[in-house]
Amino acid sequence: MNQETDCPSATGELRMRVESLPFAEIPGQSKLFLDYLSDPLSLTRFYPNAVRSHTDLADRIATVLERQEVDRGRLCDILVEQNTKFGAGAAAFDNIDLLRKSGTVAVLTGQQAGLFTGPLYTIYKALSAVKAAACLRSRGFDAVPVFWAATEDHDFEEVSVATIAGDDGGLQDVSYVPAAYVEKQPVGEVVLDESAGGAIDELLSFLPPTEFSETARDLLKASYTDRATYGTAFARLISRIFAPYGLIVVDPLDAGLKRLASPIYKQAITDSAEIVDAIIERGVELKADGYHTQVEVAPDYFPLFWHDDEGRRVALKKGSDGKIHAAGSKAVFTIAELEQIAMQSPESFSPGVMLRPVVQDYLFPTVCYFGGGAEIAYFAQNSEAYRILDRPVTPILHRQSFTIVEARFGRNLEKLGLEFTDLFRDLDSLRSEVVARVIDPNTAMLFADVEEKINAQLHRLDETLSAFDGPLASSFANRRRKIIYHIAATRSKFERERLRSDEVIDRRLRSATTNLLPRGHLQERSLNVAQYLDRYGEYFIDWVYNSIDLDDSGHRIVYL
Repeated sequence: MNQETDCPSATGELRMRVESLPFAEIPGQSKLFLDYLSDPLSLTRFYPNAVRSHTDLADRIATVLERQEVDRGRLCDILVEQNTKFGAGAAAFDNIDLLRKSGTVAVLTGQQAGLFTGPLYTIYKALSAVKAAACLRSRGFDAVPVFWAATEDHDFEEVSVATIAGDDGGLQDVSYVPAAYVEKQPVGEVVLDESAGGAIDELLSFLPPTEFSETARDLLKASYTDRATYGTAFARLISRIFAPYGLIVVDPLDAGLKRLASPIYKQAITDSAEIVDAIIERGVELKADGYHTQVEVAPDYFPLFWHDDEGRRVALKKGSDGKIHAAGSKAVFTIAELEQIAMQSPESFSPGVMLRPVVQDYLFPTVCYFGGGAEIAYFAQNSEAYRILDRPVTPILHRQSFTIVEARFGRNLEKLGLEFTDLFRDLDSLRSEVVARVIDPNTAMLFADVEEKINAQLHRLDETLSAFDGPLASSFANRRRKIIYHIAATRSKFERERLRSDEVIDRRLRSATTNLLPRGHLQERSLNVAQYLDRYGEYFIDWVYNSIDLDDSGHRIVYL
């Protein structure tokens, strides 16, 4: 499927071409993910409220509104306070006001608080939620987009690096770990220091100066300020990037939000054993159907984490004594004690991955959640937590997925005679293709001709020896494989050296693979939005938004 669209830019209208690539043609996708994309209704055993299309979400609104229990006024007061701190735009506050209405639903998404927003798919998640909310409103339903910043997570190593493709064509990783960081501390509570500005300068130093560079620098530095927390900095940047789109950003570390969530915490504690047994059984069912389990849940699993006096987020485990133990400490609780804490000091808890969606959807009237392939797999398991806690299971939709092909990389592919899908092949195969098509087709043809003729003659000799002497034929078969191997190795070495001798072609190939498939993975899983804000300013966000097609479940390739 090909589309073309005109989008505004600093120099007038920009014509963009968009192609859709089925995920089944992209290596490394799980069977569960592909089957869900193909026909979600065939998997209602694991996804009870799956919808075939985003247009079917309206059918769920009545149920969602009926089961909304949290005081909207209190919830929205907290959102106003948070989004004021984040520097959100007027459109976000308009949406918070809309959420106060009893008939409004929320389209949720979320992501860990990655450095400078983390990988590009964070941006694509947010835009997917914005688009879906806008679609519902266009059909007469009140809906708002909400971004859940996963500030409670404690895997700091995973969020402390931002990656860009530098102007020299190589990948650059910029890491930032504040001096005050405490291991296992929730990432949202990690306090920044003055060296955050140095990390921003380092990041932008790898990019060529443009008319948007200073604006990008100011945006990052206004968000990542000395003494701010990682969570606040992340939320500030998300809020500023999406100011025109009215995205409501939520920090779940907020004590007020945890008080609102305390009833579902308490219920999860009460029903913890049943939740764990059900999730374990669901894992067995998934594997029996040929699928994988995203999270291996052991019998000692507990659905909540404990925040200790040192500010660490530690796992709770069920011991052989029937009590709940905080990992790495001497703290031990009974279920009754944890229930009491949940009601009196809910800030002592945060939900694990199997419970977090239930907590989100308890707080918000969630009509759907936009997630990636891994989250779709999570939902196949944690739908059991919804069932045990008697909550309506929220349908998950796959976020929009993009590869951005800037004009220069599009030209590089064209000059190399390659399509985007060619980049999924191994490097030797790709190198051979480029040499054969662009650099030295005559020698490539000569190798192919020689290999064909030698193979034919060796096959003739093999047939003769096989009829004459079995052991001799077996020995020759081994030698024949070595001969073929050495010819192929010589061809591969020639291709490498021939490509290396043509620096322009070599640079084009490296540049294309680095930017379009960095480290062998989809661009959106590695690269940070900063390089596109530096190059194109706010127009980049608008271009991606205009390229969204919620009816398309494929990977969308956008040619600028």
